[in-house]
Amino acid sequence: MAASAAESELSHPMNFQEESTLIVHEGRSAPENAMPSIRDGYPEARVAANSEGTSTGALIVNADDWGRDPITTDRTLECVLRGAVSSVSAMVFMQDSERAAGIARTRCVDAGLHLNLTTPFSSPRRPSGLAERQEKVVAYLRGNRFAQVLFNPLLAASFEYLVKAQREEFCRLYGTQPERIDGHHHMHLCANVLWGRLLPSGTTVRRNFSFQPGEKSLWNRLYRHAVDFSLAQRHRLTDYFFSLVPLEPLDRLQRVFSMCRQHVVEVETHPVNEEEYRFLAGGEIFRHTRCQQIATRYVARPKSHSHR
Repeated sequence: MAASAAESELSHPMNFQEESTLIVHEGRSAPENAMPSIRDGYPEARVAANSEGTSTGALIVNADDWGRDPITTDRTLECVLRGAVSSVSAMVFMQDSERAAGIARTRCVDAGLHLNLTTPFSSPRRPSGLAERQEKVVAYLRGNRFAQVLFNPLLAASFEYLVKAQREEFCRLYGTQPERIDGHHHMHLCANVLWGRLLPSGTTVRRNFSFQPGEKSLWNRLYRHAVDFSLAQRHRLTDYFFSLVPLEPLDRLQRVFSMCRQHVVEVETHPVNEEEYRFLAGGEIFRHTRCQQIATRYVARPKSHSHR
């Protein structure tokens, strides 16, 4: 099984968003009832989950694409049960969405909505008309590298329909409205969603990627800051947001993890990727977070409290 080239190479305007390339590896996941829990073998994980620290920050390791397909769900669940993943972002109208929702409700996995505007829905339960509207939006977002930052009034109704349909499906599957929303390929930050105010006020929303000074151009940083400032007026945010990969050099991860002592930091991961799966499920992450516990669920700052 392999990710489509179109999806892997989906470009973002001026590199405003940078997401790790999705590489799906063939392989069998451990059956659900065979997955060891956090208490089965990692003393570092046990301390991280149970200690009462005095830091004012938090380290959130959030796994994207929950429910996309069985291997993604199973690998992510294993990482959750080992204490290496705090929460998941769930896709709806996908191949494994129904089963993944049942697992999350049974296992009390903290799940938010992973809004999908760029990858075809793969569930036979998708409503009539949903795929047609999504095709138009996908063609627009993929057709121009600046489409993400330009509001398209001709597609406003389609964007609204797609967001509303996915929120309603999440509610059907999980029994509650999503309190947290982010986007596949970070398209929850595209202009039609953001300026159309399609995300309910008060929800927790994923911010832009955080970068060190000098890593991006001034225009890039100003744009991201403007978007984050706008988000903070209506939504709860973390202080910083990073990708787990690249895993090398390790001092990069050490810097990210050290920030969690004073700040709320989200680290995005895709356990379906072999490298990330081994790092999380194999316990390597706990050797780098000894002094900072991994949160057992997603937490965020109140509205209008965020860092650049």
